[in-house]
Amino acid sequence: MSGFHSLQPDPSMIGRMLKPPFAVMPDPVALFRQRAERFSVLAGGSHLAPYLDFLAGLSRLQADLAAELSPAEAIPTEQVQRARENRMPPLDRASLAGDAGLRALARRSLEDVAALSMPAPAAAALTELRQAKPEVLDRMIGDVLADSIPADALPQHLFLSAAVQVHGARLASLLDPKQLVPVETGLCPCCGGPPVSSMVVGHQGAEGARYAACAFCGTQWNEVRIKCLACGSTKGIGYMAPESGEEATVKAETCDSCRSWVKILYQNRNPVLEPVADDVASLGLDLLMRDTEYRRAGFDPFLLGY
Repeated sequence: MSGFHSLQPDPSMIGRMLKPPFAVMPDPVALFRQRAERFSVLAGGSHLAPYLDFLAGLSRLQADLAAELSPAEAIPTEQVQRARENRMPPLDRASLAGDAGLRALARRSLEDVAALSMPAPAAAALTELRQAKPEVLDRMIGDVLADSIPADALPQHLFLSAAVQVHGARLASLLDPKQLVPVETGLCPCCGGPPVSSMVVGHQGAEGARYAACAFCGTQWNEVRIKCLACGSTKGIGYMAPESGEEATVKAETCDSCRSWVKILYQNRNPVLEPVADDVASLGLDLLMRDTEYRRAGFDPFLLGY
């Protein structure tokens, strides 16, 4: 296939640990600071530099906001236990729509973001958001929470996604990872969201294990290698990368059963890879995949519209 080096299923290092930790919860401040640093590095020499620099600034603001806010209120113990018993995510995203605390956080985030340099259309979208009535803001936040973002309002929802990510990561950080259980293949056990990408990690205690990453709440959870994160199939799984991609650290994991694909990052080969930043920076892979029969199953609010 032109533009690609097609790879066979990758059975190497399927997991050296008998049972790696199932879930890793985010440290919100560290999460967004590391993401900002990675965006900044990736911007150097990239044709996406203006956008990556903007996202670096946005991520820094997310980190600052997470550091300055009063402690979040933990999800009630009874809700967590009930979710565990029913194999459901304890963080109910739908219930956050219309939440006054989230709306206030979003308002503050929008004020902070105004300091960033951005194109005129994005600045106009931001002004519109800052002037929006509460019910309008709640509706748009609801779209973000549902991963259902209108194509005619992408900039507005990108700004709100940044605020919602801070809120989600703060709530997730208060959960005991041992209380989380698998819900469905490819769904975050904390909030039920789809993965932005997955990573083969190399850190002690989980060498060679694969973790899917949630863009909404920052939770990472263990998934079996060579398995579709969209349908759960373990058959017809392949890997595609740009030509000469045998040593590529970002690949498209494809599934012949449901014809979907999700990016897989080999953090065990390059420890600085970050699930959201490197997803955006590897946009070229998305553009190449458009010419295939596979559809993207990973969800990244910072890549909508591309």
